[in-house]
Amino acid sequence: MGLAQYAVVAAGEEWGVLHDGNLNTGYATKEAAFESAAAAAALAIRMGHEVHVSVPGREEGEAALTKQAS
Repeated sequence: MGLAQYAVVAAGEEWGVLHDGNLNTGYATKEAAFESAAAAAALAIRMGHEVHVSVPGREEGEAALTKQAS
């Protein structure tokens, strides 16, 4: 089977999930985007794919889950 890669990325003031060149946005928090990516990854695992999920760490001044300063 193939490789399914999911990357949680900042998308303006929101978060998104990048997969196969498509960016799905509209997540208010990094955690919400991760949960969406994890659900998609679980399906890919069931289909037999190798799965990679990446989430960026917090940057200086960034709140733990949102893009707003803490």
